[in-house]
Amino acid sequence: MVIERSQLFIGGEWLAPASGDTFEVHSPHDQSLVAVVPKASNADADAALQAARAALDAPWSTSSTPKERAELIRSLSAAIQARGNEVTSTVTAEMGTPAKFAMFGHLYAATTVLDGYAELVENYTFEEQRSGVISPTLIQKVPVGVAVGIVPWNVPMVIAAFKLGAALASGSPIVLKPSPEAPVSSFVLADALADIDLPPGLVSILPGDADLGRHLVSHPLVDKVSFTGSTAAGRSVGATCGELLKRCTLELGGKSAGIVLDDADLATTVPQLLDAGLQNNGQVCAAQTRLLVPRSRHAEIVDAFADHMRSLAVGNPADPSTDIGPLVAERQRERVEGYIKAGVDEGAKLVVGGGRPSDLDSGWYVEPTLFDDVDNQSRIAREEIFGPVLAVVPYDDDDHAVALANDSDFGLSGSVWTSDADRGVAVASRVRTGLCAINSGLIVDPKSPFGGFKASGIGREMGPEGLSAFLETRTVVLPPG
Repeated sequence: MVIERSQLFIGGEWLAPASGDTFEVHSPHDQSLVAVVPKASNADADAALQAARAALDAPWSTSSTPKERAELIRSLSAAIQARGNEVTSTVTAEMGTPAKFAMFGHLYAATTVLDGYAELVENYTFEEQRSGVISPTLIQKVPVGVAVGIVPWNVPMVIAAFKLGAALASGSPIVLKPSPEAPVSSFVLADALADIDLPPGLVSILPGDADLGRHLVSHPLVDKVSFTGSTAAGRSVGATCGELLKRCTLELGGKSAGIVLDDADLATTVPQLLDAGLQNNGQVCAAQTRLLVPRSRHAEIVDAFADHMRSLAVGNPADPSTDIGPLVAERQRERVEGYIKAGVDEGAKLVVGGGRPSDLDSGWYVEPTLFDDVDNQSRIAREEIFGPVLAVVPYDDDDHAVALANDSDFGLSGSVWTSDADRGVAVASRVRTGLCAINSGLIVDPKSPFGGFKASGIGREMGPEGLSAFLETRTVVLPPG
């Protein structure tokens, strides 16, 4: 059944769009029509931002208590969970997420982020008094203003929760712009928002293209931009925000390294590390796609990686046994296949995969692919592929491993695998990334700051740092004495 929507969620209401333009969403699995949804226009954006500006001066933003904000966020989390099956089936249909990952990696990841913000806001210090030099002062944390959140297609519900949770916790109205590739889940999110007692004007959701994004970012009513996407697009957003002096958070690309130390237990390391590189069909910004392995155990580790990758089931993402589904679009498959060719041309050894599954006649599928003996200066080691392609880079000792991990334009995520936790902490603490896990494939923690060094972005999301990014600091000088 084709999903059809005719209205947009503007200022907390379902309203007719200003134009009749639509997005058609086709299944990455078989190219069948999944949905037809409205394409938001600049006029819709203007209406949403006017509603948000009015909400900024309303009681919710000016005087709601942390407890009231927490209750609203928890009610949204519960409303999303109540639509859990709809959320998971939607992300599987619109972007090919395997069903076994959709529940945890899309639904529960999103609601856990919201629950984390609800707990945080109840305990956050929004006001404190200081002695001052001449007079006492009152330091206040107030809403940053009208915010725009630009959401990518790969984990749309989760990234929306990153931005929506912080905005609701701060009291800042927000306009979310989902991508054209995966807009359908944003309507499920809007349905959940309509189910709760949402203050007028506080949230709008406008699926749109890059032109709409540029309109929102440069709009004079916007005070804060939170962007998740490619590094190239992030540079453009950052340049606009810099010119207009808008606050911005940029969560961009990655080429994260999983460092396997020479004492690692392969039985636990291999499945978890490969999952950290291949989850969501490899379409994750923090995916650990560079596998750094010691020369002393090189052949043994590569064989273990290869055996595990050959065991992965590739196919219909709606099948609960599927491990790897299709890429989101034909252009994405062409991009990934271009990188596979580049890897071969640059002299890397193709160990597993490299082609299209022979048993699948349709869909944007690429086999899980493993390269060995990869030069850390090669394209497949330096550029974000965004597909199920992993590169093994050998190293000599711990210092060499750290140097290779840090020899990257990016710095988003990573991991260290070892039988010695202290050694793992010592190595992880030298890796210049926003997050580095030890003996865990976890690439984000919902209660801790997430973001990157270098070309992986500016600022942090989640945790107190993520909330602070949606707040302004104000000093009130009190009367002397």
